[in-house]
Amino acid sequence: MSDADAGFMQAALGEAGKAAAAGEVPVGAVLVVEGEIIATGQNRSIRDSDPSAHAEIVALRAAGQVQGNYRLTGATLYVTLEPCPMCIGALAQARVARLVFGAYDSKAGAVGSVIDLSDSQAFNHRFEILGGILAGDCGALLQEFFEARR
Repeated sequence: MSDADAGFMQAALGEAGKAAAAGEVPVGAVLVVEGEIIATGQNRSIRDSDPSAHAEIVALRAAGQVQGNYRLTGATLYVTLEPCPMCIGALAQARVARLVFGAYDSKAGAVGSVIDLSDSQAFNHRFEILGGILAGDCGALLQEFFEARR
């Protein structure tokens, strides 16, 4: 883990905190191009009544607007939780270069925890993956959120 990876994951944790404050599952994401955050995202499924409004998708949509292109080649997405199958598909379609995630998701993770779609022949794009960055902090935020709701 580089200092840059840790710093960008801290920014994603900040987005996750905002999601929690809004009553959403606390997952946050930042999209980085050439060392700069160009877009952020947080879970918005409840607020937007949109099952696709995961933090990753929100960040990808915002980045597409900033870049003026749905292809985000050269980009790195930092997200606090291992992406689900829907989000892995979106990352492949966006042609991101790299995915960095925090906590592993034993219920819906699609980069090895439940299923591994990262090397699926169904996708015509592959990207670098680094998991477990600040996993303790990312997992603790989720755990605290769900414990408070019980």
